[in-house]
Amino acid sequence: MSPRSAMIAAMTIPNLLTLLRIALIPVFILSFYLATGWQHLLTAGIFVLAAITDWLDGYLARKWQQTSAFGAFLDPVADKLIVVIALVLIVSEHGGPLMTIPVAIIIGREIAVSALREWMAEHGMREHVAVSWVGKVKTAFQMAAIFLLLLEHSIMGMPVFDIGMLLLYLATLMTLWSMMAYLKAAWPILWQKSTA
Repeated sequence: MSPRSAMIAAMTIPNLLTLLRIALIPVFILSFYLATGWQHLLTAGIFVLAAITDWLDGYLARKWQQTSAFGAFLDPVADKLIVVIALVLIVSEHGGPLMTIPVAIIIGREIAVSALREWMAEHGMREHVAVSWVGKVKTAFQMAAIFLLLLEHSIMGMPVFDIGMLLLYLATLMTLWSMMAYLKAAWPILWQKSTA
């Protein structure tokens, strides 16, 4: 199969949804900097749309048996791009150590775990660092926190931003917990390979 044919074959609906999520990133950034009274609502809405495509592409790929190496590579890249960019934008607007420290921990964990998974995959042991329930709970807290922090303004007296900050700290705790779990699972292999 030629490279062009392989690319066309990879263009399933799940993969197109993943590509849509990446294409939304510049729109997401532009909406964040719009000088209107509703840019926060628009930015939060785009983030929710991206989150829906994340769930939908995985669901459809499994349901229609359209999983592929291209999708397995692209999906986590798209996820991490939108999350990291959203967190950087939030820090750029709100700054301060109370915001910067948890965001730095979350981004640092994403880099460390991605590197760990890549190293484990090279040694044929990626299943040792597969996504756990802790990672899934962390992701849920993280996505909810980002949505509320992007929305920013209180709704019907509900302190949306404060709730977002609370969820961000919960996500940070789950981030550290999940990273420790991955390192614990991988440590015997890391130790064995480093001393071999």
